[in-house]
Amino acid sequence: MKNKHLNLPNILSLIRVGLVPAFMATLLYMQQIPVWGRLVPMALFAIASFTDFLDGHIARKRGLVTDFGKFIDPLADKFMVFGALIALLVTDVKIAPVLVWVAAIIMLRELAVTSLRLVVAGKSGTVVAASFFGKLKTVSQIVGFLLIFIDPILGSLFPFLQNRVISYIAMALMTLTTVFSGIDYAIALWPSIDTNQ
Repeated sequence: MKNKHLNLPNILSLIRVGLVPAFMATLLYMQQIPVWGRLVPMALFAIASFTDFLDGHIARKRGLVTDFGKFIDPLADKFMVFGALIALLVTDVKIAPVLVWVAAIIMLRELAVTSLRLVVAGKSGTVVAASFFGKLKTVSQIVGFLLIFIDPILGSLFPFLQNRVISYIAMALMTLTTVFSGIDYAIALWPSIDTNQ
């Protein structure tokens, strides 16, 4: 009997989950290899990010939205973002003192918004769609991580980029969109929560 959960979008989400330890491991164990030590994990992260776009697009276009997909897709997204943050914190010591605060903000936002969405969904049965700021946050995080991955390579090619300015700009944009999207969701969802129950 065919497993109804394993349609193409859900398979792509599972592939994304599998790519998380892959890009974490390559970043960790290839960090002493010039250029390739950043390009390989960056490529794996880019593929994982592309599956994030592809699975949602296919699910909506072909009517393949399932309860399992609603569960695994956002979970895979969290794994991808948290995995990138943890791997970069361990391997990229130059930006780690700033990245640790960015990571804390991103993780707290993701957990808080996910909790709010679960409460609203549990109360009304409504799945809260991603807002404009939520989508902007996702794009800024993906682009931001890709820039942080490649920044050391650019710094070795262009002396004026050796101070990791691209990484700091990327982290600033990621933080701003994360905070704004968190506030946007809180404003939208809070009226649906009964604090007396």
